Amino acid sequence: MTELLHVSGGPTKPEIIAVSLSKLDLEDGCTFFDIGCGTGAVSIEASKMVRDIKICAIDARDEAIDVTKRNFEAFNINNAQVLSGESSGILEKQEIGSIDCAFIGGTKNISRVLEVLADKKAKSIVLNAVRIETVVNVINKMKELDLFDEVLHIVVSRGVPITGETMFKPENPIFIVVGRSGDDRS
Repeated sequence: MTELLHVSGGPTKPEIIAVSLSKLDLEDGCTFFDIGCGTGAVSIEASKMVRDIKICAIDARDEAIDVTKRNFEAFNINNAQVLSGESSGILEKQEIGSIDCAFIGGTKNISRVLEVLADKKAKSIVLNAVRIETVVNVINKMKELDLFDEVLHIVVSRGVPITGETMFKPENPIFIVVGRSGDDRS
């Protein structure tokens, strides 16, 4: 079994990836952007869910770009391009084309990223965040852009041994903020 390489701050936990991808409504032929891709774990899972998917993974960190490329190679992800740089600048380029779905795992310029995604008429956007301030800013920006659909707060706990029995140890809680273009809201 191939094991995912890691970078600091990642990868996103499998349970969080599952919920996040379920909110994106991925379908055959879609163009999927993984913004702040880290290890590429979200893109790898998206490619398992939808065979005919075009993936664009973006990160500003050289280490993340290197790890994503190596993970894509290890998991035979051949339908992806990996771009290095500040995400809003990359997204603004004409040659990027249309964006159906976007997962945002991290970005320094989130307001501008959301504006570009709205301009490009992304059908669905999912952002994972751990900081409350980020969540508030994203919800407000999504509302301003008429994108906001819902927010979830998820805590995953894993069973760990304790004195011959099992207890649950919670992992960091995650906020999942979902945005959709007007016609695609639930």
